[in-house]
Amino acid sequence: MDKREFIKTTSVLGVGSMFSFPLLEKILKKTENVSSVELASDEDFWMQIRKGYLLKEDYINLENGYYCIQPTEVLNSYIKHVKEINLQGSYYMRTVQYENKKAIATKLADLAGCSPEELIITRNTTESLDMIIGGLNWQMGDEAVMAEQDYGAMLDMFTQISKRYGIKNKIISVPNHPKSDEEIVELYAKAITPKTKLLMVCHMINITGQILPIKKICDMAHSKGVPVMVDGAHAFAHIQFKLSELNCDFYGCSLHKWLSVPLGAGFLYVKKEHIPKVWPLLAESERNENDISRLNHTGTIPVHTDLAIANAIDFYNKIGAQRKEERLRYLQNYWTKQVRNLPNVILNTPEDTKRSCAIANVGIKNMKPSVMAERLLKEYKIYTVAIDGKGVQGCRITPNVYTTTQELDQLVKAIKELSKA
Repeated sequence: MDKREFIKTTSVLGVGSMFSFPLLEKILKKTENVSSVELASDEDFWMQIRKGYLLKEDYINLENGYYCIQPTEVLNSYIKHVKEINLQGSYYMRTVQYENKKAIATKLADLAGCSPEELIITRNTTESLDMIIGGLNWQMGDEAVMAEQDYGAMLDMFTQISKRYGIKNKIISVPNHPKSDEEIVELYAKAITPKTKLLMVCHMINITGQILPIKKICDMAHSKGVPVMVDGAHAFAHIQFKLSELNCDFYGCSLHKWLSVPLGAGFLYVKKEHIPKVWPLLAESERNENDISRLNHTGTIPVHTDLAIANAIDFYNKIGAQRKEERLRYLQNYWTKQVRNLPNVILNTPEDTKRSCAIANVGIKNMKPSVMAERLLKEYKIYTVAIDGKGVQGCRITPNVYTTTQELDQLVKAIKELSKA
């Protein structure tokens, strides 16, 4: 099979799906003149989108923050890729594997808003960011700045680097309800010293859904000569932005979250000037120090997952970034507005709609998050996740585009009843 022909065939979506792109295009055609804000509350429209997903009926899934399942179109394409790779075997791996991966990385870079020469496909956010944390030339006495609300895997990596190289980790705490962007920027600014070598910040805090002012933080850090590494696990394909606009130096994310790629794919962005400064996670043969692909050696990988990235991007673009973001923000505000001011209910997510999107965290006074999560599942058939620590006690609630307001009504009912107990 011709190399170029395979990449063309692998981009074709659908193998008998009842919800094909022609039907999706027909649905979208009817609403092309409707604003995304207005469409966000159109339950009939989103019910049609919901039909494109195979959902488990045993519970209401409000834990999409960990892993967003694929729509049927993407899932079917992924299965098709698995079968094709299995059919070709070593022939595929030794001929078109790398060409296809490069083409898909280019497509991903276009969506992310950066040069293809600055992005590689990884397995997840942890691999992406730990590669930077572990790959810099740390010296005894260097400092790194981060927040206690950052993801545990990265904090663990900084702890290991501290023990290994004798660096100092300066940990701040981000307030759940900041008064302004400047309050957050100042927290990070005060932690920086002449010894600071790297600042890590979450684009969207995973336990509360709070969106941080990344560009302002990056501009501040750069004014002090400090590079910034951004954890974008929950932001990419969730809220709209371009990497070129953030002014960050490193950015990592997991594509199995909001882009709904099958498990096992993420990406790492490294600003061109920093590529030579990073050691690969696994040793690679001699290569140009400015070539980001030298950071991409991880051995044999599930290449069919990489191919599915293209299908997920196509689906995401069909739905539309703005439509998706507006719907997700609408769903979160739909339920949080109904419970935010109730007695005994604690919202750990900012009320300002610009500071959050789909994810929010809610707790109940005098009830452990683990108990709350257990009761939500057993008594109301609502699946979520308990968060207990780092200044947050509650359950993280994460709807997706297929979530209905009727399902969120069940959540509101549950919170009202549990808070009165």
